[in-house]
Amino acid sequence: MGALAAWAGEPVPAQYGSEGVVGEGFDDSIEGQELREVSVTAIKQGTSLTAEPVAATVVTREEVEDYRVVTMKQVSEMSPNFYIPDYGSRMTSSIYIRGIGARIDEPAVGLTVDNVPFLNKDNYDFDLMDIERVEVMRGPQSALYGRNTMGGLISIYTLSPMRFQGTRVLLEGGSGTSFKLGASHYQRLSDPLAMSLSAYFTTTKGFFRNAYNNGRLDKERQGSVRWKTVWQPSDNVDIENTAAVSISRQGGYPYQSVATGQIAYNDTCYYRRDGVTDGLTVNWRLPSGVTLSSISSFQYIHDRMTLDQDFLPLKYFTLSQIRHEWAVTQDFIAKGIADKYSWMAGAFGFYRRTSMSAPVTFFEDGISGLITGNYNKYNPERPMTWDQDEFLLGSKFHLPAWGVAAYHRSELKLGRWTAAVGLRLDFERSMLDYHSYCDGSYSIHLAANGMLLAQVPVTMDHAGALHRHDLELLPRFSLSYQFGDKASDNIYATVAKGYKSGGYNTQMFSDVLQQQVMATMGFDMGYDIDQIVSYKPEKSWNYEVGAHWTTAEARLELQAAAFFIDCRDQQLTMFPAGTTTGRIMTNAGRTHSYGCELSAAYRPTPRWRVNASYGWTHARFRNFDNGIAQMRGHRVPYAPEHTLFGGVTYRQPLTADFSLDLSVDARGVGPISWDEANTVEQKFYGLLGTSVTLNWRDWSLQGWAENLTGTRYATFYFQSMGNSFLQRGLPRRYGATLRLTI
Repeated sequence: MGALAAWAGEPVPAQYGSEGVVGEGFDDSIEGQELREVSVTAIKQGTSLTAEPVAATVVTREEVEDYRVVTMKQVSEMSPNFYIPDYGSRMTSSIYIRGIGARIDEPAVGLTVDNVPFLNKDNYDFDLMDIERVEVMRGPQSALYGRNTMGGLISIYTLSPMRFQGTRVLLEGGSGTSFKLGASHYQRLSDPLAMSLSAYFTTTKGFFRNAYNNGRLDKERQGSVRWKTVWQPSDNVDIENTAAVSISRQGGYPYQSVATGQIAYNDTCYYRRDGVTDGLTVNWRLPSGVTLSSISSFQYIHDRMTLDQDFLPLKYFTLSQIRHEWAVTQDFIAKGIADKYSWMAGAFGFYRRTSMSAPVTFFEDGISGLITGNYNKYNPERPMTWDQDEFLLGSKFHLPAWGVAAYHRSELKLGRWTAAVGLRLDFERSMLDYHSYCDGSYSIHLAANGMLLAQVPVTMDHAGALHRHDLELLPRFSLSYQFGDKASDNIYATVAKGYKSGGYNTQMFSDVLQQQVMATMGFDMGYDIDQIVSYKPEKSWNYEVGAHWTTAEARLELQAAAFFIDCRDQQLTMFPAGTTTGRIMTNAGRTHSYGCELSAAYRPTPRWRVNASYGWTHARFRNFDNGIAQMRGHRVPYAPEHTLFGGVTYRQPLTADFSLDLSVDARGVGPISWDEANTVEQKFYGLLGTSVTLNWRDWSLQGWAENLTGTRYATFYFQSMGNSFLQRGLPRRYGATLRLTI
């Protein structure tokens, strides 16, 4: 899937892969200024991704509007072997590429917006107006981008006020009583200075109800404001700054009991997030031909998650997690070219500090079922009763982390051959200060007459500090051969190492405290605490061969890749067995993934556009003992084996000013295993979408439908306290979108 011409049939810009599309509303009349007015884009990549030794998908501005892309989840499956399930809440930003992914904690796939990296995957899922293009690079990008890009990198680029001037308005309504309203204004204040301001608001009542109280579960309201400034004080200096504020208020977590077929739980679930980001990018082109760049960012998140953790219509226990996190990043890049040799060198640093509280509150059913019930089962003659109606297991954490890295890339062209070597040295130190506490008591009676024998206090107060550091050398080697007249006609081979940070299982501290409470009553500890508090980094080697090919007039663009990934200590999210309240990240000993990817973009005439992609991943455990059995040969859970996408769009001119677009797309995913034993899975399923768009001068009206066939499928499955739950995918949906450009 790649560069396509604008609808009027004009030729594709030669440097589209990095510079964006030239189309309606864009000022491309001054040919000599085109590169300078594109804004600061793709600093670490070349002029075209198809000329690079990487498997990549570019979602164009036309495709963004055809499929109403405002968030990463809507790009799922458009890139082969790229899958983002929609479940839980916006805190759940699980991304899987080639069998590599993460459900909680550190991401396996990186995200940048206008070159600014986002550190926390819990902040990946947000809506964004005026997306110009989305790039999905598959395979480790660790040599240039470092930590947590071992699966790949998603780069989102937004419109620049240097590139476009005017006002854009978006109005959308759809099923689930959903509305979107967005407005943005782009203005060039002077020749060197331009600004844009955008505001966005969306609301929905959702699609799932809680049978316990008939309330809507996945309702949401969110809004954001973005202010972008582009300043070019001289011919060789570009400065761009983007500041954004976002607010999200969401229900979420519509988890259905497999046994009853209902979503029914008594306590409220919700997720709330406030975020502030600011990114500053500076480019300075020296007379020597060397370019110096600086990318600085500030990121702040304040969020709160409240869960009915048993998801039953009983008063067991709830979790309330409150977090404040702020982070700063700094990346310095220098690059140059001398005849056949080009180079890049850089230094990166970050600091992040998280303060979090995560208390678990036990109610009457939880106390009787999980504490007193277990005790009285073995002590019927001297039963116990809990003295309080509620029991709090409190946990507070401070998690500072910092890291520094130095990296270099050299590339040498010898005729049609190009060889490149990248190397990054990455150091990271992370710390955990914790405080866990509880205060309660229970009474022991004689069963015969109820006489009080003893009242036992249960008071614990534990505090401590842990720290870890990791030093990683991350190489990348590539060799490519240009077999055609264009740089985008090539075959390549790469070998690259990927790296994903280790961390701490903060969500298990309530379980640790619960086990310690049970130990005071004479029960053995359910697991070794020292083994569950932290988990190791995940590392991989990716071996890949691929090819890009584009016809002379860019009517057809093909990409193909085959890969093999040897992953050590793959991080795997598990729900511990028994009546536990948390989730644990553990390290599987070793996994292997291999597969292939195919994608095509075809433009037979200016009226037709066809896109298709297919990905296959065979991800299996080579060595993983989960404490019950050896899982060798089993599928890695949560990552789909097949992804499929196909889209066809046709434009029919009606008059000189009117035209009609007809679009049909299909997406397929699966099978997906839901556990490491492969006992439960979601079979392969397909989703059909369509849209009809009426275009007239500066406005368009689009009617659309998603999941047109009403396919029933699951996006998530888990077991907790011996009960099975799943979340259904969204049902059939309809809507209309109005866009206006002034």
